[in-house]
Amino acid sequence: MAGKGWQDLKQQVEGTAQEAVTATGAAAQQVVDQAAEAGQKAMDQAAKVTQETADKTASQASEAFSGFGKKMGLLK
Repeated sequence: MAGKGWQDLKQQVEGTAQEAVTATGAAAQQVVDQAAEAGQKAMDQAAKVTQETADKTASQASEAFSGFGKKMGLLK
């Protein structure tokens, strides 16, 4: 009879350990997912800033060329 009690206890301990491993795995996956999401947001922001900078630079270059052309009498 005592052997049955030990077997039950062993199964309970193994079940609890497995639950702890599963919970730890789920928590680790959540951390990985959050890190990936933060990385994606950072990449999106960097792309946005790069595009805005490129647009601004192109606009400034166009304005400078236009001003130069007007000074030289090439543009009206």
